[in-house]
Formats: sequence, C-alpha cells, structure tokens
Amino acid sequence: MKERVILLVEDSPSDEALTLRSLKKNNIVNEVVVVRDGPEALDYLFATGAYAGRDATDLPQVVLLDLNLPKMGGIEVLRRIRADERTRRVPVVILTSSKEESDLMAGYDSGANSYVIKPVDFVQFSEAVRQLGLYWLILNESAPQGR
Repeated sequence: MKERVILLVEDSPSDEALTLRSLKKNNIVNEVVVVRDGPEALDYLFATGAYAGRDATDLPQVVLLDLNLPKMGGIEVLRRIRADERTRRVPVVILTSSKEESDLMAGYDSGANSYVIKPVDFVQFSEAVRQLGLYWLILNESAPQGR
C-alpha cells in the first residue's frame, strides 16, 4: 500500500516551516502536502481545481487544519469535509494558535477529531507534533476508505 500523506492546511509560512521541521526531526516520513487556504484544501480532498488530476479516493491519513485561513476559515472547511460521504471519516486535527473556547466548541461541534493549540516554544511544538504523529500515523486505526 502506498504511504498515506498528511494534509497540512496552514497559511503561515513560519508555522508551516516549524511543522515540517518538527515532523522531520521526529522521523515522520509520510509525504506532507501543504495547502494555504480553505478552498485549496477542499480542491485537494475532492480532486478539483488545481488538483483535478489527483485520485480522489487516495485520501490523507490525517488533516492538520489551522482555523484562521484566508478565503474560507478552518471551521467551514471542516464542515464541508464532514458533510461529504467521501471524506467524512478522514481524521481532522485542528492545529491552531486559538485558545478561544468558542473556537474549541465550534471545532468539536463540526466534527474535529482533536484540537491542539500550537505551543510557541519550538521544543514544545516539536513534542506536540511527535505525539500527533505517533497517535494518528501509527497507533490510530483508520476507517476503511470508500465505505
């Protein structure tokens, strides 16, 4: 079976670099596809727009989703992922700097599998990414695709 990708939905170049560096530091070797806004994330997942040639049945192992995105916020992206039969079971981890209770509640109410606040410190951030990778890529048993 082909190695499943991590879809990173992140508009901040510094947070993107930090996440990729943390994944590499923790020997998480899955391919990471980076998209920078909500519509691009949906295009990737549903194989439309710039990703029209992609196999839409090849879903990511996990989506790391920022909330504060241009064009379409992370909560709306999550709602659309959950509303579609093809993607409703894809694990989505909200990875955000927001500590707002309303964002936390909206994330879980919309179907997030997990809500992680990005630590400011690189060592703490790297540890959070290590634990995310361990759980979502190794320990978690994903739902079968296409059912």
